[in-house]
Amino acid sequence: MKLTPDSLAGHLGQSLLRAYLISGDEPLLTGEAADAVRAAARSKGFTERSAHFLERGSDWDDVRASAGNMSLFGSRRLVEIRMPTGKPGVAGSAALVALLQLNDPDTVYLILTPRLDRDAQGSAWVKAVEDSGAWVQVWPIETERLVPWLKARARRLGLKVADEGIELLAERTEGNLLAAHQELEKLRLIAPQGEIPADAILASVADSARFDVFQLGESVLAGDTERALRMLAGLRAEGVEATLVLWALTKAVRDLWACATAVPGSRPKVWGRQAAALERGARRAPLLAYSTLTARAGRVDRMIKGRMFGDPWDEMALLTADLCGKPAFHEPLRSMLK
Repeated sequence: MKLTPDSLAGHLGQSLLRAYLISGDEPLLTGEAADAVRAAARSKGFTERSAHFLERGSDWDDVRASAGNMSLFGSRRLVEIRMPTGKPGVAGSAALVALLQLNDPDTVYLILTPRLDRDAQGSAWVKAVEDSGAWVQVWPIETERLVPWLKARARRLGLKVADEGIELLAERTEGNLLAAHQELEKLRLIAPQGEIPADAILASVADSARFDVFQLGESVLAGDTERALRMLAGLRAEGVEATLVLWALTKAVRDLWACATAVPGSRPKVWGRQAAALERGARRAPLLAYSTLTARAGRVDRMIKGRMFGDPWDEMALLTADLCGKPAFHEPLRSMLK
């Protein structure tokens, strides 16, 4: 069985299965899903709990012993297995399959992993979880869904937030749901009764946006200039290496060039949000000046290496605008390259 974080609560209100796999890279949502399973297990008499941290090559004997030992008081137990890599290895996969095939009504398994790649999703142990329990895949909240998500979360907390305040909160905490939730909790404590205006949020909320170079690449491909430049500024403030940021931008150049020159059906193979962003980028790919893009990327590289005077971050801002189809300068770079 497959569930979502939204459908999990309704499911747990009706039944409790023998195993739950919660996978994803969003700490707030995965943590809340795990807490819901723990609470449901406690309410049905699974009062004992053991936790195990396992990686590829780890010894699974403790897990087997925890699942097999009878409690002194005959209590039911929740066995929690945390796998930071999501890859238990051959021995670990076999151990999980064997445990899940045991007909033990006094044990519930809660397995926590980061997002599983395609190979892991098709593994025997994941299929065993789906056969005997449920798999809850947790995905990040996409940008277009963030405002509705924040509105729903505010209503659950009993807050009335002005629409412009919600939009401001979304902008300031984009990419960090935990920070957004914490800010709403803080507003519940400090805000006056009634609707919370945008200026109250501006005074309270710190800029907690958490960006990475992959999100920057997606925004550039999609042509979202404002968001891409905001991400670039966020990466600079967080101290991310300029070389990594340049890698993301040059990869976007290569992907767009591939779209502009490829025969039908031979575009770069990407999935998820990256695919949607590339689809948007493909429409403007034939119109971009690739000689200008590569020249500017070369300037950034030389600035990073100290072989040319200038600020590589400023140059990357110009490259970002160029890639989004809204160049800051329209004149050729030939004179600047001398």
